[in-house]
Amino acid sequence: MLMSNRRKALQMVSGALALPVLNSLTRADAAATTSSGSSSSSAVEGSAVVRSTGNKIRIGQIGVAHAHASKLSVYRASDDYEVVGVVEPDAKLRQRAESQPLYQGLPWMTREQLLNVPGLQAVLVETQVRELLDNAEACVAAGKHVHIDKPAGESLPQFRKILDAAASQKLLVQMGYMYRYNPGIVMLRDFLKKGWLGEVFEVHTVMSKVVDPASRRDLAEYPGGIMFELGCHIIDLVVGVLGKPDRVSSFARHSGAIDDSLKDNMLAVFEYPKATATVKSSAVEVDGGDRRHFTVCGTEGTFHIQPLDNPSARFTLSEARGSYRKGYQEITFPKYVRYVDDAADMVRIIRGEKTTDFPYEHDLNVQTTLLQACGLTESQS
Repeated sequence: MLMSNRRKALQMVSGALALPVLNSLTRADAAATTSSGSSSSSAVEGSAVVRSTGNKIRIGQIGVAHAHASKLSVYRASDDYEVVGVVEPDAKLRQRAESQPLYQGLPWMTREQLLNVPGLQAVLVETQVRELLDNAEACVAAGKHVHIDKPAGESLPQFRKILDAAASQKLLVQMGYMYRYNPGIVMLRDFLKKGWLGEVFEVHTVMSKVVDPASRRDLAEYPGGIMFELGCHIIDLVVGVLGKPDRVSSFARHSGAIDDSLKDNMLAVFEYPKATATVKSSAVEVDGGDRRHFTVCGTEGTFHIQPLDNPSARFTLSEARGSYRKGYQEITFPKYVRYVDDAADMVRIIRGEKTTDFPYEHDLNVQTTLLQACGLTESQS
């Protein structure tokens, strides 16, 4: 199954399948998909849960196996959501989950039962990676908005099919990349939008940690190694800054002492007409979380965020911009809680209050680039 999906991915990466441009939801399209009526909402950047006077969005979750499945707590805590149930067909996984406070009081059901809950609008897909796309495809076919955890599987043709189906129904597909709403990244995007960094010529980013032996065995099942598991988060950010690269070169190594097949030390270089980006991810870096960073260099300034999980920003400007002075300065942010702002953004998009900031084409470009960074190139087909 994995090799079959890999061949499909290779077909896509090598250009065997044509890809028409996918458009993002328009504000009118988003409004047409909601039955919750009008509402007012406000969000505090960082960790505050959005509060709203509108009807709650009915949402469910498929799967408990993904490493980020605990994000369900954000939706249970939000006044904007009603969590209607959880699906987990694996008896052992369900039994383990049933004992966790996160799932207490929630009904367990089959996927068919969940998708037929009256008024259900959205589904969180939190299965093992190999099962993400099949479940997401079923949700979209049932007319539901989806949040798909990362990465978007191994089959690029299937992911493309899901995006096409979502586009035809004006449905939101939200990917679970955990730094999209990081306040440092939000600030960086604002600087770029205003042109304060000038023309970007370099991006450098690192995403590493130490992976335990049991987890290494699980990850080794996927040909993309640690870049597939961890590097996807920062590839999402690089593509957000520079777009889809013209060329990707992948360098994969096994550097750890454990004798397994995991590519645990990986580097990818992205080439653009006037810029380069380096993406580094390893499974063997001690205290790697503290060194996770994202750096953007432009002709008018440089912006550095480190660490990504508890962000602070250090940037320099060639001249004073807005309330910021020329030269280096540092900004600290309130503690960042993952997925709170993802949930808040989903509410606003479903209710038609805004358009998505991450359209279908962006997600397709991210997944294409990720597979290339994992070394899934035409020469390996």
